[in-house]
Amino acid sequence: MADISIQGGRVGDGIRTFPFPVEQSVCGVGMQVGTMDPGQAWHSDAPPDRIHRIDFHVVMVFGGGPVRHMVDFTEYEAKAGDVLWIRPGQVHRFTAGSEYRGTVLTMQPGFLPRATVEATGLYRYDLPPLLRPDATQLAALCASLAHLQREYEDAATLPLSLRTAVLRHCLSAFLLRLSHLAASSAAAAAQRADTTFTLFREAVERDFATNHSVSAYADALGYSRRTLVRAVGAATGDTPKAFIDKRVVLEAKRLLAHTDLPIGRVGAAVGFPDAANFSKFFHQHTDRTPASFRAELR
Repeated sequence: MADISIQGGRVGDGIRTFPFPVEQSVCGVGMQVGTMDPGQAWHSDAPPDRIHRIDFHVVMVFGGGPVRHMVDFTEYEAKAGDVLWIRPGQVHRFTAGSEYRGTVLTMQPGFLPRATVEATGLYRYDLPPLLRPDATQLAALCASLAHLQREYEDAATLPLSLRTAVLRHCLSAFLLRLSHLAASSAAAAAQRADTTFTLFREAVERDFATNHSVSAYADALGYSRRTLVRAVGAATGDTPKAFIDKRVVLEAKRLLAHTDLPIGRVGAAVGFPDAANFSKFFHQHTDRTPASFRAELR
């Protein structure tokens, strides 16, 4: 039976989470870029077509398709020219038998400085993973990625410290283009600029398993409840309570679908010590009981 624990604000839920495979990276730097290989796992015991989490970023630029890839209970169909961006902590699965062709970039959290992380929106979990650049955007992305790949593969002309600095600069340039694509709509751009919502989103991601109270989040962030309502409404169209509830439901779905934990323990892991209250909450938001949801996916 999987063990449940709360560590560093995150739920240890029994879903395998694989760290960045430093040993597979040229010279051990905190990133990799190369041709997609669907048969290569993150680690030797991590079949890519099994449900799992990773604690690093993956960006796949497809040169063929169609390919179906599941990210957080949504099946995405990617074709040539599409980009799939999977962020740390998201549950995903490669599709067995599909031909993944193109270029894949992986990046370890902490490889880039904080200012670059903020500028590139690396943790914008509110944005969809699948991106469809137009021809001009794709050409620019591919040129930037190709430059990054050349620098990554060149382990001979610079000492490691300079090579790492060059890789960070090239990676930042690519991610700035990618984040601009991801936030190109007016609504997404406004959401990115909204500091109040950004702080709220980060707080929910950190504490949703133990805190479901809008007032508590507002107090902790130093905002009035009304300010929080305005900011979340402008960014998402939801109330703060609905935003929190959606995050709780997503985590509950993950645990129900991909672990064998008793339903009561699933509820406890997302902040419901009482199993009956958890079942009522889950049914209210999904029109299914936890048991029926789990049964449908088995």
